[in-house]
Amino acid sequence: MVNMLIPIEERSLTPDEVAALDARRRRGHFLIVMGFQTLIVSVILTLWSGQDATYSPGWAHPMVYWDLFLFITSMTCFTVGLRLRRGLNEFFSY
Repeated sequence: MVNMLIPIEERSLTPDEVAALDARRRRGHFLIVMGFQTLIVSVILTLWSGQDATYSPGWAHPMVYWDLFLFITSMTCFTVGLRLRRGLNEFFSY
């Protein structure tokens, strides 16, 4: 009997195509994890970047720039990871 949880386009894949699909989904899962980790670091870094934005003169705000870079990196990892992991309907416990 056909597994109805699997999308129609994935029901007739060759073993090599299944391996490539699994590698794509694992890469997506990795990027989602990296997105969460960089988000946690950037939230903690917000404390120092707020102080840097308040007390640093002129345009010299290295912590603010670093914090913005981490937020952008986090959102990029989330979006790319979710796009690569699309169609995943099973739970991986690794």
